[in-house]
Amino acid sequence: MSASPHVRLATSAELPGLARMLARAFFDDPVTSWAWRPDPLRLAALQRFQAIRLRQLHLDEGVWTTADLSCAALWAPPRRWRKTLREEVELVRAFAHPRLLARMPLVAFGWHRMELRHPPRPHHWYLAVLGTDPPSQGQGLGSAVLGAVLEQCDVDGVGAYLESSKERNVDFYARHGFRVLEELRLLHGPSVWTMWREPRP
Repeated sequence: MSASPHVRLATSAELPGLARMLARAFFDDPVTSWAWRPDPLRLAALQRFQAIRLRQLHLDEGVWTTADLSCAALWAPPRRWRKTLREEVELVRAFAHPRLLARMPLVAFGWHRMELRHPPRPHHWYLAVLGTDPPSQGQGLGSAVLGAVLEQCDVDGVGAYLESSKERNVDFYARHGFRVLEELRLLHGPSVWTMWREPRP
């Protein structure tokens, strides 16, 4: 039986490498394909987006990764899941191309709808991003990086929330205690499944 992957908090020096990995992991994601439609522009735009989110969530020690940086989970702690205006403005840089900027209003509307569905109470951890480098998928790394915060949720008696952009991942999250709250259809885009996890005794 193989040992569980070593999981730890990421350092600031590792954030650029994690941004590149997460861009590869989400290249074919339905929501990112909808948000950054021209394929030739998507990888660089995704890398900018993930780099921004990594920096934002790293400030709250919310970035967990494996030793080889092949998987990462980006968490927002209780009471810190809602992005500030400054953080929203920073994310506009991920659309810094004329062909991408034209989609920004549509994408912003979709993200706003998702935020409206985000339950403000009870206080909870928010899984903003979970991604694994494509060559490393199917090795249990996602479960390992999830475990660090989910264990803390159980110790503290705190829930967890996420949005799954792939229907096939719903069963994966269900195995970790999440249940579907709602299927939300983005305007002219794919569905997103909002999910909640109660702490386990």
